[in-house]
This record gives sequence, C-alpha cells and structure tokens, in this order.
Amino acid sequence: MLALWPLVTVALFRRLAVDRALILSLLLGYLFLPEPPAVFDLPLMPPLTKHNIPALTAFVLVLFRGGSDGSFLPESGLGRVLLAVFVLSPALTVVTNAEPVFFGRIGLPGLGIKDAVALTLQQLLLVLPFLLARRFLATGGAQREILRALVWGGLVYSVLMLVEIRLSPQLNNWIYGYYQHFFGQSIRFGGYRPVVFLYHGLWVAFFLMTSAVAAWALWRRDPAASKLRALLAALYLTAVLVLAKSMGALVLGLLVIPAVLLLTRRMQIRLALLIGLLALAYPLVKGAGLVPEQALLDRAAAIDQDRAYSLEFRFDNENTLLERAYLKPVFGWGSWGRNQILDPVTGFITTVSDGRWIIVIGVYGWVGFLAEFGLLLLPLILLWREAKHAPPDAVSPLIAPLSLLLAVNVADMIPNATLTPLTWMVAGALTGYAEALKAQRLGRRAPENPALPAAAPRDKPRWQSIM
Repeated sequence: MLALWPLVTVALFRRLAVDRALILSLLLGYLFLPEPPAVFDLPLMPPLTKHNIPALTAFVLVLFRGGSDGSFLPESGLGRVLLAVFVLSPALTVVTNAEPVFFGRIGLPGLGIKDAVALTLQQLLLVLPFLLARRFLATGGAQREILRALVWGGLVYSVLMLVEIRLSPQLNNWIYGYYQHFFGQSIRFGGYRPVVFLYHGLWVAFFLMTSAVAAWALWRRDPAASKLRALLAALYLTAVLVLAKSMGALVLGLLVIPAVLLLTRRMQIRLALLIGLLALAYPLVKGAGLVPEQALLDRAAAIDQDRAYSLEFRFDNENTLLERAYLKPVFGWGSWGRNQILDPVTGFITTVSDGRWIIVIGVYGWVGFLAEFGLLLLPLILLWREAKHAPPDAVSPLIAPLSLLLAVNVADMIPNATLTPLTWMVAGALTGYAEALKAQRLGRRAPENPALPAAAPRDKPRWQSIM
C-alpha cells in the first residue's frame, strides 16, 4: 500500500485541480495507509511512512507540473526563521550528542553525520504539508474544500468505526496483518474504542471531532450548503463522536462546536489564539515547576479515580523526562531513544512520553520545541493581526473554524502526540490565507473579497457534495 500510494497521488493530480488533489492525497493517505512499523527504512534516509509519502509525492508532482512559480516559503521573516530552525536545528543536536550514553551495561551510540542528514530530512518531510498547503490552499475556495473533505472523511470513517465499536478493533489486523497498538487501551466503559487504521483510538476520536466541527461550520457558514443535509451530517458525526469513548476529544468538541455556532468569526480567531497560547504556556510553566499537580490530581479523583491514576502516571513520566531533558536543554538528546530512560539490564525503555511537547523537548531541546510549536501558532497570530485591520466581512467565515481546529490540535498535543499531516496542512493553509490578507491590505495584489472564494476550474471534475 505504501509503495502504491504514489500512483494514487498521480491519479488524483491528473483528474483533479491541484488544491483538491493535495487535500485528498494527504487525507486519504493519513486515514487508510498502515501505521508504522509499516515503513520503508532506506539508508541515510528517515523512514518513509504514511505521514510523509503522500506529501513527498505531491511535492514532486507539483514541481513537474510547473507549480513552483511561487515561493513555498513563508513571507514573514518570523515564519522563515522558525522554518529554518525547525529543519536545520537537528544538525546542532547531532553536534552536541557525539558521545554515547550508558544505562548500566546498556549503551546507546553517539550521533554522527548520517544522523544529521537523516534528522534534517525527517524534519523537512514532516513540514512538507505545511509548505504545500501554504502555496496551494491559501485562496480560491480551499477553506471550503478542506472542511468538506473532513466531513466526507468523517462520514466514511464513521462506518468503519461503528464496525469496530461492535466487533472490537480488528480492521488493521484483518487487512494489514497486525494490530498497531496495545489492544487493552481500546477497551473503555464496557465496550470498545475504535482504532481503524490510525495509531490509537485517541487519534480516531480526535479526527472525528474535527469532522463534526467541520460539518457544523458548513451548516452555519457556507451559503452553498444544503442546510438540512449539513445538519444531519453534523448531528450524526457528533453522535458517533460520543460512541468513540474518548473523553478528551469529546470535551474539545463541546468547547469548539458552541464557539463555531455562537461566536463571530473575529471572536473565534481570538479564542483560537488564546487556546494556542495556553497550550504553549503549559510546557513553559511545567518546566518552571509551577503546575499545581496535586490540586489537579485531587480534582480528577473527585470525578473519576481511574482518570486520576492516569493523570498521575502522566505527571510522573513528564517529570522524569523533563529531568532527563534538563541535561541537554538547548538542542536535546537526539534520536535512538537517547531522551528516554532505559532499564540497565534489559535495555527496555521504562518511561512513557505521551505528549508531543515532551517528545520534542527531549529529542530536539527547547529550540526545537519553540520552532515546531511556533510554526503551528504562527498562522493564528497572523490571522489575529490581519483580522484587526480587515473589514468585518472581509475575512472568510470558514477561516475561523479552521483556526479553532488548529488551536485545539495544538492543545491536544500537550496530553497526546496528535501531530499529523492534517495538522500541518491546516496550519499551512491558514498561513497562506493570512499572508494573502496582508498583501491585499498593503495593495500588493488585486483586491478580492476573501469571504467569496473563487470557483474551482470548470475543466476539472467537481466533488459531489452532501452540502
């Protein structure tokens, strides 16, 4: 499947406009390709997986189709600095980790030139969806296409989820021959939590939450939508989200859906920026030792003792991994599990790093963390700035719910590692849109109303929409 996916991407780009082909290639690859350990692990290369093969193929195709006339790099100086640090800082991580590390009689190798090459390429492949989306999904109705794709993806995936809710998570085992995580973590509240083809049930529930939010956003804001069918899709996806048995995704949905339905677009952008900044603040406050852990544990125990145990386990591992990270605070420990704690006899990893933030700080240090989270928060900052200067109706109403989806994704990266190609795609599309608003404000482009996206080319097949 991984080897065949470039052919699928080629077919999409031959039949569809670039924006639709890019969205579908990233979305379908993420949803249906197998998770690691299904990878191509080539010498001197980072592993090629479902998370980078679709983007790499799309990048090569747009170059061959002459889509490289414009720049793939952010226009803002801050964006270019963050991107450069994100891609190149692993080289400095390697330089500061040339020595081996030992846990008793268990040793891990020092890093060398091949690690610098592999880690730098890995970062570049990771951020490719951001660069492609910024270039091709900034204008021309791309916001509507992203939201519709999320709704369609959620509707299709919900059928598979319902199968696994009834029969237990078996689809990946039936089709690809292995179970991608720990089966015990799929048992919740006397039933099963679906996993389908993603890494974990939490990832599935989070994706379905984004689909439900997208459906509610189209129902409220898209003038081209069929309101009844959009409402039915939104209600159905919300109901399946409840059945997915993931408290975190459900709480995020209960936060975002009312905001999408009740707040103005400017208020939604402000709320998105606030959520993103609070998510960024947690690692900083945690690093300073200011998180009231005991008070949070007491509050969780008052609600559910099992959740309190889970939270305590998470806090204990975060504290252990942060102590390890303090030994290499600037550029981190690098790859090969050097950021973890290993059993000195067996060599097994004894720590658990759930949140994306603690993984990045341990591997790439605070420099890598600020670069990655800074790139993800950059579009929210740019949109907030441009929304202040733009007339109330000049900002597309579909930009606001996409901003909220990006913000809650960044927030979910505190307890989980839910950084996916879709995260980068939305961040890139919002960055490009904010840059287009700024260019229009400064008169560098022909005036256009961003709230009325251009229609897709007529010579390209159009999606049949439920909206």
